[in-house]
Amino acid sequence: MAEEIKAAPEDDKELKAEGAAVEGEEGAGEEAAPRFSKKKVLLFILLPFLVLLSGAGAAWKLGYLDNYLGHKKIDCAGVQESDEDYAACAEQLAMESGMGAPGVFVSIPDMIVNLNSTSRTPRFLKVALKVELEDSKAEKSFETVMPRVIDQFQAYLRELRLEDLRGSSGMYRMKIELLSRVRAAAPEIRVRDVLFQEILVQ
Repeated sequence: MAEEIKAAPEDDKELKAEGAAVEGEEGAGEEAAPRFSKKKVLLFILLPFLVLLSGAGAAWKLGYLDNYLGHKKIDCAGVQESDEDYAACAEQLAMESGMGAPGVFVSIPDMIVNLNSTSRTPRFLKVALKVELEDSKAEKSFETVMPRVIDQFQAYLRELRLEDLRGSSGMYRMKIELLSRVRAAAPEIRVRDVLFQEILVQ
C-alpha cells in the first residue's frame, strides 16, 4: 500500500508534464494557424475581389454597363421636339455649353445661302454665328482652319429646307449639326458651343 501511495505523486507529475506538452503543441498550432489563414485570405479572396472590382470599374468607364444600368446613349443629332429624348438632349447641350467660365468667342463671317426649295421662288437664309472655344490659346489655331469650318457650314446650310427651320426643334437640330461640323473640321481644337447671332429667312 505504501509503495502504491508513493507512486501516485510521480504519476501526477508525468500526467501534468504530458498535459503541458499537449497544451504547448496546441498553442503552437493556434499561433501557426492565423499565419496560414491570412495568406489564404490574401491570395484566394482579396486578390480576386480586387481584380473583379477593377474590371467592373473599367467596364463602367468605357460604357459597357450602360444597358444594364439603365443608361442609354442618345444621338441628339436626329432628335425632334416631339421625341422623348428632346428634353434630355437640350439639357445635355446646355450643360456642355455652360460648364465653367465663359470661353473665347470667335465670329464666323455672315453666310447667305440658297435654301433647298422645290418652288420657283428662291428662298435665302442669312446666318450670323459665333463659336465658343475653350480658351484664348485655341483662337489662333481656329483662325487657320476657318475656311474649312465655313465650307462645312455652307454645305450643310444649302441642304436645308424652309420646313427644317420652323419651331424650336428646327433651330435646335441646326445648332447640333453646326456644332458637329465645326468639331469635325477642327478636331484638335476644343469647341464648346455654336451661338446664333442672327437668322434671317427671305
